[in-house]
Amino acid sequence: MKFNEKLINLRKSAGLSQEELGNKLDVARQTVSKWELGETTPEMDKLVKMSEIFNISLDELVKDENREPQINNTNTQKLAGMMIKILKGIGIFLVIILIFYIIFAIIGLISFNKVGENSSSNTTVVEIQEATDNQYVEN
Repeated sequence: MKFNEKLINLRKSAGLSQEELGNKLDVARQTVSKWELGETTPEMDKLVKMSEIFNISLDELVKDENREPQINNTNTQKLAGMMIKILKGIGIFLVIILIFYIIFAIIGLISFNKVGENSSSNTTVVEIQEATDNQYVEN
């Protein structure tokens, strides 16, 4: 319930007219009317006096009970949120680098084995050629 609605209910429950409440608060009846219409709001000293007249706390008088609780997003919380996003980004980057490293390592091993196979077969051909050359020289 909004303040202006609460004020109307409290005033009527206490059996006071706008003028009577205005007299107790040292304001004009029109001022009380503007508060109840939601056009203006009372100053702190008037709120304190109202809480005494109606025998309720300032919180009960001014807090809107239907409002959703607001999340207190302080700078520290915003900074923590940004840091979490940055760390997630770094983590994703490192995972991508690791995947590329593994892929290139596999490609390197495959290429090295092919080169090794080619060099061993080349050695065999050279050895055969040398052996054949040696036979011709001996003959």
